[in-house]
Amino acid sequence: MTRTLAYTLQQLACKNNGTFNLLSGYDHDKDVDIEYLPEHNFKGFNQKRSLFALKAIKKGLKSDVIILSHINLALIGWFIKLVKPKCEVWVIAHGIEIWRPLTWFKKRLLNNCDKLICVSTFTRQKAISLHSVNPNKCIVLNNALDPSIKPPVAFGKPDYLLKRYNLNSENKVIFTLTRLASSEQYKGYEQVIRVIGMLKTKFPTVRYILSGKYDEQEGSRINNLIKMHAVEEHVIVTGFIKEAELEDHFLLADLFVLPSKKEGFGIVFIEALACGLPVICGNGDGSIDAIKNGELGTAIDVDNIEELNKAIINALNTPPTNDYRQYLQNKCLEYFNTDIYQNALEKILY
Repeated sequence: MTRTLAYTLQQLACKNNGTFNLLSGYDHDKDVDIEYLPEHNFKGFNQKRSLFALKAIKKGLKSDVIILSHINLALIGWFIKLVKPKCEVWVIAHGIEIWRPLTWFKKRLLNNCDKLICVSTFTRQKAISLHSVNPNKCIVLNNALDPSIKPPVAFGKPDYLLKRYNLNSENKVIFTLTRLASSEQYKGYEQVIRVIGMLKTKFPTVRYILSGKYDEQEGSRINNLIKMHAVEEHVIVTGFIKEAELEDHFLLADLFVLPSKKEGFGIVFIEALACGLPVICGNGDGSIDAIKNGELGTAIDVDNIEELNKAIINALNTPPTNDYRQYLQNKCLEYFNTDIYQNALEKILY
C-alpha cells in the first residue's frame, strides 16, 4: 500500500510543481525501487529509529503536509504539529492497528490530526465509534492495484505450476495467500482446511493451495490441522511465493478464499480479481470494500462453517469461464486502478 501511495504522491508532486520525499525507518537506501520513486526522493534508516525520528521531524518541519503511514509514528506527527501547527498531519488507518483500545497518546493524535485516511468504510466506522474521531476528517481512500501489476491477457493455467504441484485439468484449485503467523490467527484458513475435509468426498480432485510465509509454531499448527481433518492429499502448503509468480498462482486457481475477520481492506482480493479469479471473503471487516459490497465476490459469516462450505460448493460447481474471468478483471480495473486512486488523492490534497 505504501509503495502505491508513494508512487501516486510522486506523480502528483510532479504534476503540481511540488516535492515529495519518502522516509522509511526499516529499509535501506538501496531498497528504493525507481519504478515507483527516484532515488533522491527516498531515504532509508535501516532500523535506526532515533535517527529516523529526528530526520523525519526535521523534514516534517519544512513541509506543508506530512503523511504518517502508521499510527505507531504518532510521536513524530504530534511533535511536528506542536512546533508547526500550520503543517497538515495525516494518518493512514489500515485496519486492526486502530480497531482496538489505543494509548492516550495515539488516541490524541487521531483526534488532533488534520485527516485520517481510512482504507475502507469499515475502518472509518471503527475510528469514529471506538475513538470518537471527527467524522468530517475521516476520509475513505480504498487501496488501489500496485502500478507495476500487469493484468494477464489470457487465463490459462501455467504449465510449470501444474507440474510443480502435480496437478492436472481435473483438479479444482482453491487458493489462499496471506500471512501465516502464530500471532495472527484470524485469517480463517483453518476454516478452509476444515471445509476441505467436508468436501473431499464430493470433490475428490479438489486441492487447496495455502501460501504465505509462516513461523515454526504456525507451520506446526497447520500441519496438525491437516492431519486432524485427514486432508494430507488435498492441501498443499507452499510457504513464501515469489512476487514474480503471484499472478500465475491466481491463474492456476479456480477460486480465491480468505475468510478473515480482520482485513482492513484486503489488497490480495483485488489482486486476485485483477487476474479474473472469483473470491470469497468475510462479511465483518474491510473486505466488503474490496468486493464492492458483493458485486465482485461473495461475503460470508466466517464463523459459520456451513455458510463457507455452501459458498465454496457453489463456486466449484460453476467454475469461472474465460468470459467471466474477463468480466471480473475489467470491473476490478475499473474500480481500483491507479488513475482513480490518484484523482481521489489529488482532491484531498488540493
